[in-house]
Amino acid sequence: MTVRPIRARHGSMAAVPGLSRWWGSRSDTDRIEIYTRWSFHTTLAGLPFLLLLATVSVHRPRGVVWDVALAVAALVTTGACIAVAEAGFRRGTVPRAPLATALVAGAATVGVGLQVVAERDAVGVPSPSGPWYVGLVGAAVLVALSVTTPYRPLVAGSAVTGALAGGVAALRGTPMLGAAIIGLSIVVALAFFVGAFRFSVWLLDVVREQERARGVQAQLAVAEERLRFARDLHDVMGRNLSAIAVKSQLAEQLVRRGRPGAADEVAAIGALAGSSLAEVREVVRGYRAVDLRSELAGARSVLRAAGIDCTVTGEDAQLSEQAQVVLGWVVREAVTNVLRHGSGGACTIAVDTGDREVSLTVTNTVAGDVGAWGSGLTGLSERLAAAGGRLSAGRRDGDFVLVGEVPA
Repeated sequence: MTVRPIRARHGSMAAVPGLSRWWGSRSDTDRIEIYTRWSFHTTLAGLPFLLLLATVSVHRPRGVVWDVALAVAALVTTGACIAVAEAGFRRGTVPRAPLATALVAGAATVGVGLQVVAERDAVGVPSPSGPWYVGLVGAAVLVALSVTTPYRPLVAGSAVTGALAGGVAALRGTPMLGAAIIGLSIVVALAFFVGAFRFSVWLLDVVREQERARGVQAQLAVAEERLRFARDLHDVMGRNLSAIAVKSQLAEQLVRRGRPGAADEVAAIGALAGSSLAEVREVVRGYRAVDLRSELAGARSVLRAAGIDCTVTGEDAQLSEQAQVVLGWVVREAVTNVLRHGSGGACTIAVDTGDREVSLTVTNTVAGDVGAWGSGLTGLSERLAAAGGRLSAGRRDGDFVLVGEVPA
């Protein structure tokens, strides 16, 4: 027996999963904005129905023309208020034309409404429909303005609306005390009602600002990572390329003089190039670790290969991992500067430990003026500052002294 699929008789629910996927694809900020915006629009769209409720109990037949005029004026007021609110959400400004339309149509709604509702109910008590016509129309306009208007002007608008409502109540036969109570009640109700909508807009602005802050934070993280990569690449390649340049010059001189050690120097250049390539790959992966003892041993080997006598003291000091990493970068940058700007002679690297700080001092002879700090020393200073340390560098009695200090 063949089982046929049962088809829905009243359509399908395909739209519901589509709506769920659309809602799920929105960010939290977008969801809050959509909820806030449609809360405004739904509230404003309910104005004609609220006016209808205020009308039906005390409706005074005056002909179809008056009823149609009231409906048209209420709908135009609602549409203009929605346009004002939407412009506030989209552009952050209050458009003059929709606002003027809302005020004129609102005044027409109140005027026509007062003509079609009786001044007194069936038992002769003054009808509250007239004052609440003023209150409802004023509430719609103030809610639309609350998207872009601060709270204090909205409270002032609520006071004006309450005063007008109290005046209408007094003119329609309500005692002065009762009219004052009605006006005050409308002022308080509008102040709380409009304040709630204004708070929703403020909350949306806070969420948007946090979203922008997260975007800026992500951009700063990317910039910081680029800066870190640039510093690492400079520190890694600076020393090795300087050593390659020195060894190339040495190999050139050996070749010209016919010395047998040229092949060894060329082989050393190839080894340095290979190790440089490996280090660059490790920097790109972001997994490269710096060890102070290894850096000191490498500095001694590179400097001696360049014909510079290197003396290292304090290399067996017990340091924290952070201090070893930071001082390892100091050694690397210092050796690069010695190879670039040194004039031969001797180079001394000393590690001194104290109770709270450990310092690394590199002293070597330089030729001429070393000039201002370059990108290498600037990046190194930033590294030490991030670790709570400091860097100083300058000439002392014909030598160039670089001192890096970090917490022990």
